[in-house]
Amino acid sequence: MKEEGKEIVLSGIRATGNLHLGNYFGALSKFVRMQDSDVYDNMFFIADLHALTTAPDPKLLHENVKNIVTEYLAAGLDPEKSTIFVQSDVPEVSELYLLLNMHVGIGELMRTASFKDKARKALGIRSDSDNIESEIIGTDSNKRVNAGLLTYPTLMAVDILIQKAHKVPVGKDQEQHLELTRRFARRFNSFYGVELFPEPTNFDFGGKPVKVPGLDGSGKMGKSEGNCIYLIDEEKVLRKKVMRAVTDEGPKEPNSPVSEPVQNLFTLMELTSAPDVLQHFKDAYADCSIRYGDLKKQLAEDILKITLPIRERILDIRNDDAYIGRVLRQGAERARERAAATLREAREVMGIRKFY
Repeated sequence: MKEEGKEIVLSGIRATGNLHLGNYFGALSKFVRMQDSDVYDNMFFIADLHALTTAPDPKLLHENVKNIVTEYLAAGLDPEKSTIFVQSDVPEVSELYLLLNMHVGIGELMRTASFKDKARKALGIRSDSDNIESEIIGTDSNKRVNAGLLTYPTLMAVDILIQKAHKVPVGKDQEQHLELTRRFARRFNSFYGVELFPEPTNFDFGGKPVKVPGLDGSGKMGKSEGNCIYLIDEEKVLRKKVMRAVTDEGPKEPNSPVSEPVQNLFTLMELTSAPDVLQHFKDAYADCSIRYGDLKKQLAEDILKITLPIRERILDIRNDDAYIGRVLRQGAERARERAAATLREAREVMGIRKFY
């Protein structure tokens, strides 16, 4: 159900756990504003096939899919304004994944930074190893890197190309995969002499990119880092997390440089607190009167004003299986309509045609 005259924007998230503040400020809140502007044809999916590269427990995978779609809806995504669907509910994706792999080189996949990093972790190889290919081939048989991890960029490309998406919001860690998607599209179009796939570009929300820091004093908020505030966190849990956030010994002299852990808390305040509240604590740091306990209590209070209403909606929606089913069924129908048309075109140009 393509909305004529609108560019298609597509984004997905792996079904690996609950959404956190980084997901919310980095993407979800922007998606909500984007859908409400009625400028784009928006598609948001839950990538359960991608999650299989890490061999999750089947029951946990199913629950993760439900959690993410519930949190999408609770955060404000509207199934009447956006197409919300589960990746595996569009079987055309799996077939085009097979077909596109016939035009993808093993070497270019093995050279991707994300594959090398994940392969090293899976095999316990030191991070400074240059010859990852030989290490993979010669590793112990009890350890392995699955082919799905290797061809992850192809599946990501198919998610985008099968919907003929024009724009895809990705972070820095996914830019290489988006460039591969453009390369695969050009290669396919050139080989068959068609203009089947548009070359997608990174979606620019405008303004300064949001990097939501974690609570551990460095880096960004991420599930694998264990430094997250989740949208589903209950009040007591959230307060405890914030109060345990890493700080420092405090400034010793007026106008001292702000350390990274404290700057992380200021950054969270920039996202969640009123400007005058943030300025109050910055001034207190500058004149050495800051009390980190007070800062953390205020920060927790301001975060809760955002997350508690979302948590309440999550709990309501999570218990309504009929509603979740309707949303995903409607989304799958919309996504499959476009995907099926693209797959038919791809099969035709590749010479895969029926004799009956």
